[in-house]
Amino acid sequence: MNPLTIAILAILLLALLEAPVFTVIAALSMACFFFVDHDPLALQMILIEMNRLGSMPVLVALPLFTFVGCLLTETRAPQRIMDFIEALLGWLPGGLAMAALCSCAFFTALTGASGVTIVALGSILYPVMRSRGYEEKFTLGLLTTSGSLGLLFPPSLPVILYGVIAQVDISRIFKAALVPGILLIVVLCGYAFFKQIGEKQSQPKSAISLQWLKTTFFAGIWDWPVIGIILAGVYGGFVTIAEVSAVVLVYAVVVECFILKEVSFRRQLPAIIVESAVLSGAIIVILGFALGFTGFLVDERIPNRILVFLTTFCESKLMFLAGLNLFLLAVGCIMDIFSAIVIVVPIIIPIALSYGVDPVHLCVIFLVNLEIGYSTPPVGINLFISSLKFQKPVTLLYRASIPYLLLLLVVLVVITYVPWLSLFLIGS
Repeated sequence: MNPLTIAILAILLLALLEAPVFTVIAALSMACFFFVDHDPLALQMILIEMNRLGSMPVLVALPLFTFVGCLLTETRAPQRIMDFIEALLGWLPGGLAMAALCSCAFFTALTGASGVTIVALGSILYPVMRSRGYEEKFTLGLLTTSGSLGLLFPPSLPVILYGVIAQVDISRIFKAALVPGILLIVVLCGYAFFKQIGEKQSQPKSAISLQWLKTTFFAGIWDWPVIGIILAGVYGGFVTIAEVSAVVLVYAVVVECFILKEVSFRRQLPAIIVESAVLSGAIIVILGFALGFTGFLVDERIPNRILVFLTTFCESKLMFLAGLNLFLLAVGCIMDIFSAIVIVVPIIIPIALSYGVDPVHLCVIFLVNLEIGYSTPPVGINLFISSLKFQKPVTLLYRASIPYLLLLLVVLVVITYVPWLSLFLIGS
């Protein structure tokens, strides 16, 4: 057994023992460069790639948006937004379920983490939905699968990270992901609507109340500018994504610490800064070492070799996309989205381009697959987070999520094979 094989097996053992992701990727990068080139100076390639990472202006947006997400998690902003959406949709059949879906999508877009959404909003939404007569399986399935719905919307951290890795304009990705993201939510809202209509005992609905709508809107009057700034900045094209992140951060700190005073500037804000710094710092360290590993893959022409192998089985673009979806669903089950982006994206991009897949469309396909993979049995991470949060057997979560997963898979097929849905807003 050659030294590289031994080193890779040792690294895989460390990964199984839950060593930090950045140490696994760093060790893999250094082992590949050293044992393949047999030159200690080859390790400098990792530092060169990490230095190139520091020269990317767009990377500034990642820690700033991470800070905004951590800050808003500590406030009542999610509850206020949920109240307004319920006032807006609660009178419809399944209106509360629709409000829950939209609220989860909004919160996940801010935090970039579906598990946080399940933990933070689950304690609010689960008892409310159950008290309104929604059956347990329906409620659990909805909260489990909707935890990852917002990953396509700004200021989603996975989209920013993907843009950095793939060297694709992040504003173009957000524009391309808008319609697919809305389509996912609309389909699940439609399921909630027709599910309640078909129930023999319809759940009680909120009455239409312009007064309640007005009250909830003005209760969140300081929250709406955050959404407005993000949407205007990303979709309007007036400023860069980094500039949008800075404006949103300043606004959120001023509002939450000095106007609403839901976060203490002296007691709570320092801890939030540390929490966001640890999270974004971990992502950037992983990204730096992953770029070094990507350099090795490119030097050794690994994507080309995989392409030659694939072309013997997938002669057409349609077959390739089907195989890609199956592969990415499996990746979404076993890896967190940040690790998946830094490890998998550099490999699949050149292969997909050779089949004529638009790089922006590829990003949308990638992220939708990983959204679904979070809730796909048997090892989707959202299933286990929900099991712990709601104290329910994971097998019950499997059964509860199946209807939602089937619908999401149908939408995935449409998004994959109708690229116009993703590309018409960017003129491709």
